[in-house]
Amino acid sequence: MMPEPLHPSNGADELRNPVEDAALDAYSRVVTAVAERLTPSVASLRVTKRVPGGRRPEGAGSGFVISSDGFGLTSAHVVHGMDGGSATFADGSEWPFDIVGTDPLSDLAVLRVDSRDLVPAELGDARSLRVGQLVVAIGNPMGLGGSVTAGVVSALGRALPVRSGRNQRVVDNVIQTDAALNPGNSGGALADGSGRVVGVNTAVAGVGLGLAIPIDDVTRRIISALMNEGRFRRAYLGIAGGGRPLPPKVVNEVGREQGVEVVQVVAGSPAAAAGIRPEDLILDVDGAAVKDTGDLQRIVMEDLIGRRVVVRLFRDGRILSVPVVPTELTER
Repeated sequence: MMPEPLHPSNGADELRNPVEDAALDAYSRVVTAVAERLTPSVASLRVTKRVPGGRRPEGAGSGFVISSDGFGLTSAHVVHGMDGGSATFADGSEWPFDIVGTDPLSDLAVLRVDSRDLVPAELGDARSLRVGQLVVAIGNPMGLGGSVTAGVVSALGRALPVRSGRNQRVVDNVIQTDAALNPGNSGGALADGSGRVVGVNTAVAGVGLGLAIPIDDVTRRIISALMNEGRFRRAYLGIAGGGRPLPPKVVNEVGREQGVEVVQVVAGSPAAAAGIRPEDLILDVDGAAVKDTGDLQRIVMEDLIGRRVVVRLFRDGRILSVPVVPTELTER
């Protein structure tokens, strides 16, 4: 008896799982749809500085358009110290841009591209994100325009230290993603599965670890101020501190367990003039609860500048109300 002929077997076919194939196809469709929607809004930036005789190229990064009349968003560190540059889009068009305003303490900057027929990206809300959710990053790593990478939200609520002159701040609620980010991605868009921009890619913290500034109420307020005034104003108290558990007596009275302990008071500052001291425990400012330094940063915004506010604090076994008049934070 002749043996039956052997038919070649495709091992890959035998291992295929229809459910996994369907999921992969769905994943691909989402990423493709986001890329098609958002790529026309993302630009490769070449930043320049004015020098005698013209402009000198100084660096590169990414940005994206947020209005059809040319306003765009990028990272402040991409354009720091620069005067402008050129923005190149996926269709090959290249337009000059000027820098409207920068806010190094949020690492955000607003540009104005010299074109009035652009495709704006839709801004979303990072507060709706969940760990494990699909996100898509679009930018220009290593100068390679229109590069698309996808991954998931690895973590939420990260903190990113930033500095401007002698001032330091922590950007709250930063998004961590495993979508591949490389030098040149800074200033690019991080989008959700619907193609709405939920973050501005800002840092590469390690292999497989990228960070993005969230689009939320605070950043929208900063973006609006940069578009209209070219800067974002913050109130200044002149204290440094950190979160600390409150004594049981205070917990019972204020109904929460955490406050901010004052570690340092800057000489000549509004806090010093008001008599705030190291080791004071701040409970609230202007009626808003303060549980950590992030709360304090969110409260001391522009509308407190020059206005008498009450800081409630715990000192020597007593809760005190101390009036303070914040000034404007300036680079020192």
